[in-house]
Amino acid sequence: MNPRNAKDPRIVGAFGEYTAARMLREEGYDIFSKNFATPVGELDLVAFKKGVLCFVEVKTRRTNGMYRPADAVDFRKEENIKSAAASYINKYKLNYKVRFDIIEVYIDENGNVVDKQHIINAF
Repeated sequence: MNPRNAKDPRIVGAFGEYTAARMLREEGYDIFSKNFATPVGELDLVAFKKGVLCFVEVKTRRTNGMYRPADAVDFRKEENIKSAAASYINKYKLNYKVRFDIIEVYIDENGNVVDKQHIINAF
């Protein structure tokens, strides 16, 4: 999967989520869910490591952008993610410590990953 000439932001986003899931697995996380949909929004990734359930928002941007990808996660988006996380926890009857992370994925004009940042406890 390479978003080199992708005009559809969903393709770039899917590539970023794939990259982030792979990164989390390399860091020792188990991926519980991808793209979990709720009425208030979608959870990009739900990961688990050492007793902590992590709800991970993935933001992918080209390197020539003016802002950090994480800047796109504003208060309203945070609240939607928290509500979606509550739905996830209730659906599966889970009782773990919870954390909200952001993973930024930067790609160049050729669609290659040039940097990744895992922001733990982002909000």
